[in-house]
Amino acid sequence: MGIVKISDQMHENLRIASTALNRSINAQAEHWLRIGLLAETNPDLRYSDICQMLMRTASSEGGLTLADAMAGGVHA
Repeated sequence: MGIVKISDQMHENLRIASTALNRSINAQAEHWLRIGLLAETNPDLRYSDICQMLMRTASSEGGLTLADAMAGGVHA
């Protein structure tokens, strides 16, 4: 665990999204980080593909790793 410095505007965006989606600010930030990691390492995937990938990995212990993301995610 560490501290990540973000702009005031990004923090406000996180606060708004986390309230709307019933997540903590940290959980929302982690969600966006996962989406961004998968989008950058799998540029051919659509957002819906990324969401499905996250749903498949949600039940696996430890969640998504960088190796998983680069390999196109964990497939059930």
